[in-house]
Amino acid sequence: MTHDTAAARRNSDSQGRHHAEDSESRLRDVDYFPPLRKAIPLGIQHVLAMFVSNAAVPLIIAGAAGLSGADTVFLVQMAMFVAGIATLVQTLGIGPLGARLPIVMGTSFGFVPVMIPIAAAQGLPAVFGGALIGGLAMAVVGIFYKRLSIFFPPVVSGTFVLLIGILLLPVGFAYVGGGVGAEDFGAPHHLLLAALVFIVTVAFHQFCRGFLSEAAVLIGILVGCVVAAPFGLLDFSKVGEASWFQLPMPFEIGISFDPAAIVAITLMSVVTCAESIGDISGTAIGGAEREATKRELSGGVMADGLSSSFAALFGAFPQISFSQNVGLVALTGVASRFVVAIGGGFLVVAGLVPKLGALVSAIPAAVLGGAVIIMFGMIASAGVKMLSHAAFNKRNMLIVGISLALAIGLPAQSGLYEGAPQQIRVLLESGLIPGALASIVLNLVLPKESRDSSNDR
Repeated sequence: MTHDTAAARRNSDSQGRHHAEDSESRLRDVDYFPPLRKAIPLGIQHVLAMFVSNAAVPLIIAGAAGLSGADTVFLVQMAMFVAGIATLVQTLGIGPLGARLPIVMGTSFGFVPVMIPIAAAQGLPAVFGGALIGGLAMAVVGIFYKRLSIFFPPVVSGTFVLLIGILLLPVGFAYVGGGVGAEDFGAPHHLLLAALVFIVTVAFHQFCRGFLSEAAVLIGILVGCVVAAPFGLLDFSKVGEASWFQLPMPFEIGISFDPAAIVAITLMSVVTCAESIGDISGTAIGGAEREATKRELSGGVMADGLSSSFAALFGAFPQISFSQNVGLVALTGVASRFVVAIGGGFLVVAGLVPKLGALVSAIPAAVLGGAVIIMFGMIASAGVKMLSHAAFNKRNMLIVGISLALAIGLPAQSGLYEGAPQQIRVLLESGLIPGALASIVLNLVLPKESRDSSNDR
């Protein structure tokens, strides 16, 4: 009797392990649709991870252009609406458009240094005109990606993802301190709040199973908000001021075509394809645990480009896959594109209901900081994982090393190129662009692996 009981217990434990493994395997499937009770909060988790960053770009540009409060609110609303539409296209696909991967779209920070002087000197219509043309150029790169895939082997795409993660970390720690420009930046309450979210997120991710592990970031953010509320760190004043419903209006700000603006933004759009490819590759390897296909990469870049052109018509800025959500996919192990599509639907609603957007934007920067530094670190880890598919011989190590040196070193010492033309300074200060270009060029010009290079691996 005792022997039978022990055998039954072992059989039950084995079935439990197999069930858990099957559940995890399903979540890694991009075409798996989890039950709505899990899919909805997981989708909202993606929105919480990028909401403030998505709203930050229009706020920055509006300040540079001297816009009124009403126009600023409109830009933020359109940023939400367009990001939601772009996310739905990217996850669900329309014909050849869309990677059909769990990719969250949002307003790109990479264009901010280029757009600020244009907005200040020529106005926002010139920015939107340049973004419209730049988006079309990016879409062309996506159409011909299959022919260009030779430029993006694992050593290049892995370097892209690694650079994205590393270069985002300072942004994450700025959130930890209370946000850039905060009068009490680095105050103890910001640091303690971020530390609490960090610890809760890691604890739920590592010591819980099932949904509690998958929603670790959402739980961490909610705990942070609950703790922040009694100390007056949640500001709901904007919720009362926001209206309940507002339809998107194309050409509300206007659009014009200035040659200088078109050249500058189109150049950034083409170079930004490297970031898009890196994010798509990072999502596939970090979430589905496989390499992205050429069709996924082509459709994803096309969707980025056409979404940016669509955004320009509606008063929003260029769109790009959001790197922090790439990290979230890798962190949670949930690669279902339908989960992210639900998040895209929430963003569309947020764009139609300004009060909802104002509510989410009330989350303290430090609370987000405690979560995003984990996500950004996971992006870098995904890049390392991608690089593991490349031989670590002397050639590839040189490619990675030089790319890292340029990407990290140039932004840290802007005085080196103080006298360069504005557009050159913008490219160098980004870090990602010189690092990405270096990896592409070096991969093309350095001699391929020789027969006796096995000793270098």
